[in-house]
Order: sequence, then C-alpha cells, then structure tokens
Amino acid sequence: MILEAIDKINALGEKSIPFIFIIDYRLQKPVILPLKKLDPDQILYSVNGFTNSAKLNPADKKLEFNYIPVDYKRYKKAFDLAQKHIRHGNSFLLNLTMPSKLDCNYTLKEIFHLSQAKYKLWFKDQFIVFSPEIFIKTNGRKIGSFPMKGTIDANLPDAKNKLLSSKKEVAEHYTIVDLIRNDLSMVAKNVRVARFQYIDHIKTHKRELLQMSSEITGELPENYHEHIGDIIYSLLPAGSISGAPKKKTLEVINEAEQYERGYFTGIFGIFDGKNLDSGVMIRYVEKTNEGLIYKSGGGITSQSDCEQEYQELINKIYVPIA
Repeated sequence: MILEAIDKINALGEKSIPFIFIIDYRLQKPVILPLKKLDPDQILYSVNGFTNSAKLNPADKKLEFNYIPVDYKRYKKAFDLAQKHIRHGNSFLLNLTMPSKLDCNYTLKEIFHLSQAKYKLWFKDQFIVFSPEIFIKTNGRKIGSFPMKGTIDANLPDAKNKLLSSKKEVAEHYTIVDLIRNDLSMVAKNVRVARFQYIDHIKTHKRELLQMSSEITGELPENYHEHIGDIIYSLLPAGSISGAPKKKTLEVINEAEQYERGYFTGIFGIFDGKNLDSGVMIRYVEKTNEGLIYKSGGGITSQSDCEQEYQELINKIYVPIA
C-alpha cells in the first residue's frame, strides 16, 4: 500500500497534475486524488484559503460543545508507562493522545464551514480536521517544516514569557526542532532553523491559546516533483505527533495509548502542480457508532507533570469558532 501510494504521488507530481493527499497515522489508508476528480459531496478542504468549498452563511444557532474527557485513571496509566520508557532510555519525547467523548449541536460539515484554521478537511462525514499546524510547504525548491510544540492558556498573566521560559516546554521544543531538522536532512540540503520559538495565537470557542513553533527550511533537488511521494513518506509519521527517537517511540505510543488514532495525527495537503502545502491532522473530531469523539494530546518528557499534561489534553478540546 505504501509503495503504491508513493508511486501514485510521484506520477502525479512528475506530470504536474494538482492533487490532494490524505494519509492516516499508520500509513495504511492513503487517499490520493487529482483535484479535478474530487467530489465536494465526499471531501471538502481548505488549505491556507485554497479550497473547493463555497462560503456558508453564519450559523443561526449558538454553538453547544460539551465533552467528557478521557478518564484520568486511564490517562495516568498511559502517562506512567510512557515515563517508564523514558527513564529506560527508549524515548525522550513522546506524543501521548487519548479520545474524549463529545456532544455538539453542529454537524461536521457545519464545523468545517464555520471554523477558522489554516488546514481544514471534511472527509465523507466521517471526521473533521481544523488544524493550525503546518507539516511541510514548498516554494520552488525551498521546503519548510513548522513543528508546533508548547501550549499555554493565553489569558494567564505573562503567558508568553511563561511559555518561553518553561523548562519542560522549551526542552520539548528543542527536541522536536532537532528531530525535524534531521528528518528534512534526509530529503533536502542546506537545512537550517530559519525561525526559532515564534508564538502563534489561537482563538477558540472557549479560550485563547498560545502555541510555540519554529521554522526549519532546506533546499530540494531540481527534479523533486518526480519524487514528491518519496519525500512525503520519508518524513512520516510527523515528528511532532510521534517523538524521538521516532521508531522506538512509535512502539511505546502503541503500547501506551491502546486505541486507534486512524486519520488523527496523519497529514493532508494539496499539490497545485507547482508547490505543495500540507498540515498535520490535529484538532480532530470523528463520528463513531458511539457518538462523536475528539482526539487530543501533547508531548511527554522526563520533566512532564501528569496533571498538567492531562489539562493540556483538555485545553486542546475546542473548535476555532469565535
């Protein structure tokens, strides 16, 4: 399946045919479609304003958004297992996520239309993504990745300085920047950190958040379009939603989480025939037989506090609708 997906992306890239790619966390159910064949009744996307969706009138009902976070005991069990592996040296940064129950009076499609995010995807009324996090972007031969690690409630006193001075958050950010820099070095030359620890302001329906990001750039080969599938898959799963070292950390995540992420924390994006723009599928609501599920989490290091990490998981249960 992976080789087929890589070959299909390479073939579209070589011919400069615009396409969408939607790749799940485990790389098992990729969707690659030329944009001209995309059915808006099945898939709606918005990638930094490039969209196949018409604008919808504002909702005539107030958003009702109620959730029941994953049980703290379940989270603590997973957290403690992650810490055990960190102490044993199997991982030093691990992205731990969990599913929480959600009740919302908006349909998934209404959330797609009314939410504000850089990367939005509505997929066959199965799930909705409204992500602030860039995976990779290209501009000519320049490639950039923008890992997002470090979150704080923007309404806390001196929130920005608290985030930038937090030993745990800064250590986590340094680790992910180093990981992404190494990842990009597999596909590009002259890799460097172009911007370090800049702050994004995220507005949600319940609060405002500050999130810390960095920009890592490199230079792709002249014929990179012909190998764009290899480039994408070389960087998966995304470092920000897995951890370091990546291979062993993925094993630890599977052992600790005990649920299927599915398309959550995968990636999706658009190749417009010349350049690629893609996001990490975080901020994610999924429709299941038991109702709506919101999947969220955060990075765990040796300095992490379980209660604080559990609260961060809760803070990330939101929709970006003012």
